[in-house]
Amino acid sequence: MVRGFLASVSIAVWLLTQVAGQSGTSPTVLAIDAANSHVLIQVGKTGLFGFAGHAHEVATTGVRGRVTFDLADLQRASVSLEFAAAALRVTGKDEPPADLPEVQKVMLSDRVLDVARFPTIGFSSRRVSVTARTAGTADVVVEGDMTLHATTRPMTIRASLTLDVGGRITARGSFVLKQTDF
Repeated sequence: MVRGFLASVSIAVWLLTQVAGQSGTSPTVLAIDAANSHVLIQVGKTGLFGFAGHAHEVATTGVRGRVTFDLADLQRASVSLEFAAAALRVTGKDEPPADLPEVQKVMLSDRVLDVARFPTIGFSSRRVSVTARTAGTADVVVEGDMTLHATTRPMTIRASLTLDVGGRITARGSFVLKQTDF
């Protein structure tokens, strides 16, 4: 179980996909563009480090994965993504500079993420629901499974998609997780 650091976490994911391969006319398979995608984590100030009196912002790039979809039927879409836990970095935003190295060290240590034993964090969808759609955009709810610290739990992500004529999707979504669930 992840202990004492990520008590309440709000995660925003920004993904850009590019065409990875096509299987006939549909569905379309897109690879997540790792160079232009990122995860931004807002760590709440509750839990063991609540006494610090401030929240932490953590970010990573290098998100890998794929999105499979059919524009005519977005409900059949799927997404899978993962990133290296060791790549998470405390950004320093609103962080006392002297605290940054220790916060980073504790986050990656066996006291919290234990990245030596649990090197990846991942998500795989089970169902996608479209809540609103226009010609070039869609709001979706993605239900799936988040794996963190070798524990898999159901997770629901609300996201907004922009579809461009070049076959790319830009997605922005967020969700909240409780550290004690993992």
